[in-house]
Amino acid sequence: MAQRLPPLATLRPFEAAARLESFSKAADELHLTHGAVSHQVRSLEEHLGTALFHRHGKRVTLTQEGRVFAERIRAALTEIAMAADVARDARRGNSLTVSVLPSFASRWLMPRLFRFMEAHPEIQVNVFANSAMANFAADGVDVGIRFGPGPWPPLVCERVLGDECFPVASPKFNRGRLPKKAKELLGLRIIREDRDYWKEWFEAAGVELEAPLGGPSFSDASYSLVAAIRGEGVALTRRSLVGDDIEQGRLVQLFPLAIPTKESYWIVYPKELAESAKIKAFAAWMKSELKTKEK
Repeated sequence: MAQRLPPLATLRPFEAAARLESFSKAADELHLTHGAVSHQVRSLEEHLGTALFHRHGKRVTLTQEGRVFAERIRAALTEIAMAADVARDARRGNSLTVSVLPSFASRWLMPRLFRFMEAHPEIQVNVFANSAMANFAADGVDVGIRFGPGPWPPLVCERVLGDECFPVASPKFNRGRLPKKAKELLGLRIIREDRDYWKEWFEAAGVELEAPLGGPSFSDASYSLVAAIRGEGVALTRRSLVGDDIEQGRLVQLFPLAIPTKESYWIVYPKELAESAKIKAFAAWMKSELKTKEK
């Protein structure tokens, strides 16, 4: 039996107005006029035979019926967006777009990615390095590598690697006079990051911080490691990012004490792409690389 659908053109303006509680903000988001949004909402209300908004001058709030309808419509539009993403994925064929933090991209992924490309020459890999979380539908991303507490439903989230932190410096830092005790670090230049574990590391080392740490701060861990390699200070690195720098003598682990991070690395992707052969291949390769490193 044919279903009697509401005018489909009215649903996006209604959802935006419901979420933002403003016809004007909805108009700005959808690049429409205020009058166009208002007209579409009224058309929808006439079709349904019920008011969806209480109007208070320029401000609007949802009625009870409007709130229930908005939740269902939002879920339906999300499903449509995900279905469209699946269709785009089919059109992209064997192109695989990976979203990853710049630090993990430069320090871990890129030195190894050639092995994946050699094993899967049929897959064209695109790396999207950005600190912001990817919007899978809008950005055309197939799979993400995230560092955080996780998981992030409704995405499929596979935890693949925990991490730990410890201080490192160039062997030439401070003219080679490297600290022997953790407390000596307080008299040296500390390299900080937007998200680091210096406070927790000092607590584990039994050192009380009497004042906030100074020193340069970087938005991404790869920059702090480059600064440390140049001898500009002491960085608190994650083991996943230090690579061969210690083995090849560019950096020195100053103390054996390492503390676990609260965050882990996760492979994430939309549940609609769970059976994608290229995502399965990438996830299996990454897990294999991590196991090889652990050995």
